[in-house]
Amino acid sequence: MGDHARNTGPMRASPRCGAKTRAGTPCQAPAVHDKQRCRMHGGAAGAGAPRGNRNALKNGLHTREMIEQRRVVHALLNWSREILDEIG
Repeated sequence: MGDHARNTGPMRASPRCGAKTRAGTPCQAPAVHDKQRCRMHGGAAGAGAPRGNRNALKNGLHTREMIEQRRVVHALLNWSREILDEIG
């Protein structure tokens, strides 16, 4: 092994991840610098949700514009049905 003394104090004193593992125990891996989780539990650069909750961004049929457009079309259809009922 060698004659030199190992300096493991700083490594052992570093903050731990603490995320729950599949076994249900806290993760004992060291947390990434300036983060609270290890590299396996989300401490990597760019990990996690983007700022401003861009994950909740709506598109397609669920935007306000499309919902309003469907309401307008539905109202026009009802109005045209009323007119056709009056005529016929």
